[in-house]
Amino acid sequence: MESYLGLDFGTSGARVCVVDKAGAITHEDHIFYPDAVLQIHLNWREALHTLLKRLPATIATELQSIAIAATSATVLLCDKELEPTASALLYFDNRAQEESEQLKQLAPPGHIVCSASSGLAKFLWLTKYTELSNVAYFLHQADWLAALLTGLGGISDYHNALKSGYDTERLCWPDWVKSLPHAHLLPQVVVPGANITHINALVAQHFKINPACRVHAGTTDSIAAFIATGVNEPGSAVTSLGTTMVLKLLSEQRVEAAQYGVYSHRFGDVWLAGGASNAGGGVLRQYFGDLQINTLSQRIDPAIDSLLDYYPLPRPGERFPINDPSLIPRLIPRPEDDVLFLHGMLQGLSRIEAAGYTKLAELGVSPLKSVTTAGSGAKNKVWRRMRERLLGVPVSVAEHTESAYGAALLGKRGL
Repeated sequence: MESYLGLDFGTSGARVCVVDKAGAITHEDHIFYPDAVLQIHLNWREALHTLLKRLPATIATELQSIAIAATSATVLLCDKELEPTASALLYFDNRAQEESEQLKQLAPPGHIVCSASSGLAKFLWLTKYTELSNVAYFLHQADWLAALLTGLGGISDYHNALKSGYDTERLCWPDWVKSLPHAHLLPQVVVPGANITHINALVAQHFKINPACRVHAGTTDSIAAFIATGVNEPGSAVTSLGTTMVLKLLSEQRVEAAQYGVYSHRFGDVWLAGGASNAGGGVLRQYFGDLQINTLSQRIDPAIDSLLDYYPLPRPGERFPINDPSLIPRLIPRPEDDVLFLHGMLQGLSRIEAAGYTKLAELGVSPLKSVTTAGSGAKNKVWRRMRERLLGVPVSVAEHTESAYGAALLGKRGL
């Protein structure tokens, strides 16, 4: 039976998901890094090898494709043998402060690379503080892991390359990036899901994988999670209700608004625009446990407006849909009845979501038609009905949200 494998290298560990020709899941597995904060490339390589070793023989021998999703802006330098020449810089690393200031003088105003944690700022830092005599490639985490399977370095995808300065509209490295010192180390960029080449014969033999299996260009973990939901039409959106609230909407128009943290990923022939609020499930858990939230929610009528005007934030500061780093959480007055308090909080969060999609509309995205929900908050039916009333469009729950599943679909069918 034909099988398609997706790998997700996330913030705390790695996951694998295998689907069959119909897209049904036939195998899942995961492994945690020894230390999520101090993870190194050896942890990723060991996780990759372990997950491949643990594949059932019936699946390994029938594998048709492999695609990898990984954390955006996690990068490293390596030699021709694909051995890293210095420690990788993780997605949250912001040591490249001077380099980000340099990029502000070179890049278009408000460009996504003008942040110390961007891939391009890290590229400048790494090439400044690393002995480069043996360096052959600058790669993103997903690029390097795919290269370990093919032996072919120097290839990336335009989702991972966005924060390294790649122009996803013109599909090229812009001149201001190509003029940077050591720009020749930057990878060739292809479409996410593009067919790169067959798996290396020795790798296939070692893990007893079908030698005809092909390795495909990957994506970022967040976009793989979006792919997993199955949303694919302009105007369709995904709200992830995790610790924070993340909005992503497919649009025929590209929108960029650095002041709100809004930017667009190319997604085939359309654009995936998004923004993230600091509000979300994190503020709920400051006051209630999950069981309390579920119990209290059942006593809320989602068709009735709360009289409380809350802006629930876990701490001061908001980025989207309001850009105010000093915005104070608004959670008073607090009624004695916890049902009324939770009602006000859920309505406040729902209004933030609605304001977020309104802000995206103001910036020019395709009109909102439907919202699919991911994250732990998706399970709350009362909250979903409240959100649907305020959004004015159908709200559903995603069947799949795992990035590894999305990566498997990416390798199976492309974007």
